[in-house]
Amino acid sequence: MIPGPFSYHRPTTVADAVKLLSTLGDDARPLAGGHSLVPMMKLRLATPEHLIDLHDIAGLKGVTRDGNNVLIGAMTTQHELLASEVIAKSIPVLHEAALLIADPQVRYRGTVGGNVANGDPGNDMPALMLTLGAAYRLEGPNGVRKVAAADYYQGAYFTAIEAGEILTSISIPVPAAGHGHAYEKLKRKVGDYATAAAAVVLTMSGGKVETCAIGLTNLSETPLLADAAAKAVIGTSLDAASLKKAAAAAQAIMAPAADARGPVEYRKHVGGIMVMRALQRAAAKAA
Repeated sequence: MIPGPFSYHRPTTVADAVKLLSTLGDDARPLAGGHSLVPMMKLRLATPEHLIDLHDIAGLKGVTRDGNNVLIGAMTTQHELLASEVIAKSIPVLHEAALLIADPQVRYRGTVGGNVANGDPGNDMPALMLTLGAAYRLEGPNGVRKVAAADYYQGAYFTAIEAGEILTSISIPVPAAGHGHAYEKLKRKVGDYATAAAAVVLTMSGGKVETCAIGLTNLSETPLLADAAAKAVIGTSLDAASLKKAAAAAQAIMAPAADARGPVEYRKHVGGIMVMRALQRAAAKAA
């Protein structure tokens, strides 16, 4: 199918984009990479009357380090994320995960902001943002506000963003020096959403886990932060019993849908395996 008719707008400032979204209301949608919105439009699952293309807005691209935080412009593509030395040195788990998103063609066009903004439970970056303690900068008709990634996702395609607002950048605290990281993703084929995926960022001291955060992808209607699973491994050397305990704690909060990727119990089972694998690989990387 082809999309229904729509009017096309290409503002050059965030203020102009916000004004258009506020004025046009529910009939307008912002366009970043388009990998979620355009397929929905082709299937007539989304029928916006106005598209607000964000590609000409200066300042929405780029990766910089500001003290102990890394700032990522919302229109930064996955390819640009992969090419960033700041990401490679400061937050390498994002580099690792970006390589697992779809294929090179999609990564050249798909944006980080688009991946985190729309609340698609299958997207990879949201769970990583939870794991890393990221915050989103939202700009709208009432000014600027920051929302923690942990507070942003409220349901499938339902987020804390308000009418007229645009997610303009992402702020991520730089993990501790010597941290370990991993993103384990099980998928049916290249380009597919995860059947189950787990992100881990941890630090080790004296052979034992000192700090840990675990995020889960596509195992509920929102990305999940598996706090109980992370706490289960603190102070342990990640022995077999501790890994199983962490997997069980993570599985307790999983609520995946049964779909072509498998029934619920299978997806929870492999979700636990992804958690154990990510923990082991992150620990092996920790200095």
